[in-house]
Amino acid sequence: MRESGGKSLSRVEAARPESVARPLRVLIVAASLDILGGQAVEAQRILRGMSDEPSVEVSFLPVNPRLPGVLRGLQRVKYVRTVVTSLMYWALLLARVPRYDVLHVFSPSYFSFLLAPTPAVLAAKLYGKKVVLNYHSGEAEDHLAHWRTATAVLRLADVIVTPSNYLVDVFARFNLSARAVPYSIETDRFRFRERRPLRPLFLSNRNHEPLYNVGCVLRAFARIQQSMPDASLVVVGDGSRRAELERLARELNLSRTEFVGRVEPEEMHAYYDAADVFLNASNIDNMPISILEAFAAGVLVVTTNVGGIPYIVADGETGLMVECGDCEALARGALRLFEEKGLASKLACKAYEQSRRYAWASVRDGWLKVYREVSGEEEARQEVGMRETGRGEEKAVS
Repeated sequence: MRESGGKSLSRVEAARPESVARPLRVLIVAASLDILGGQAVEAQRILRGMSDEPSVEVSFLPVNPRLPGVLRGLQRVKYVRTVVTSLMYWALLLARVPRYDVLHVFSPSYFSFLLAPTPAVLAAKLYGKKVVLNYHSGEAEDHLAHWRTATAVLRLADVIVTPSNYLVDVFARFNLSARAVPYSIETDRFRFRERRPLRPLFLSNRNHEPLYNVGCVLRAFARIQQSMPDASLVVVGDGSRRAELERLARELNLSRTEFVGRVEPEEMHAYYDAADVFLNASNIDNMPISILEAFAAGVLVVTTNVGGIPYIVADGETGLMVECGDCEALARGALRLFEEKGLASKLACKAYEQSRRYAWASVRDGWLKVYREVSGEEEARQEVGMRETGRGEEKAVS
């Protein structure tokens, strides 16, 4: 916002301590890419995307800051790293929060909710700053049902934003008002193409943690290879269950299966481009960026129907969905793509159309609206517009 001075802008000036001539200052508080996941990726996309937006000045504060020099070694020691990293993070909060108008706080669930978003919300309230609490976890319902302190902290936020209407509905069941601003995908990175002919080249791109159930993907792929011996699977990701998953692949006697480990977000487009079918078997989920990226690249999606996935995947229209934990059904869904003429082409084209909704330009406007509303700018803009309209009508009458 570039308007300057005048009584008509007094409400904005009251909402912000300095002249409205300067951009709105927003501090994004989230995990850095040292913790690779959807939240870290989306935080960086917002940071980059807002860099050329003149009305806002966006900065970043990691919840997992790296300690300087020799102290960094402490972050390699289990338990000790949690203590020292948290102390560093809290110190940075107290030092930096006073410089900003709005805190955009990314939020996981459970114990991580206590360690990361809770201190940020409290620091913002201490300094009288506005808080946008951006809640991402697909485990929201269980979190809110069993952690009463979470609801109390959430009520301190000026606005709660989630990536999906699924979480908006979850929050409503706990009498918490939320709004949705979806994840963005960098559509220019992905080359859409129809897979003609469809090849048995499969991809998994989820972290190796229990809630994502990559083991079910491996079991489904074992069934797929019984019907299609030349099928291949690339498993992207890392996590606490990686060794266990590699052992399972050996036990299942999987061939043409490659574990490639962690892949940086800016390199993932090449893996989607090389694949034809994306398999996802998560037990708990919200709005997987990986599914949206598969849509953008023309990769067919076969997934479980948990959490917020039915809010972004229309079964039989943009992808195929199966019941949670049903590895046989996941395999049957994948094989159906090869057996049912025209299905793959229909799904790919409709999924691609949907992926355009998540282009940065659309998502950017959603975030700008949130920032302006929470800071009081949007209301002031409307008031200025109404007054200018009134003056114009007065001149016309005179």
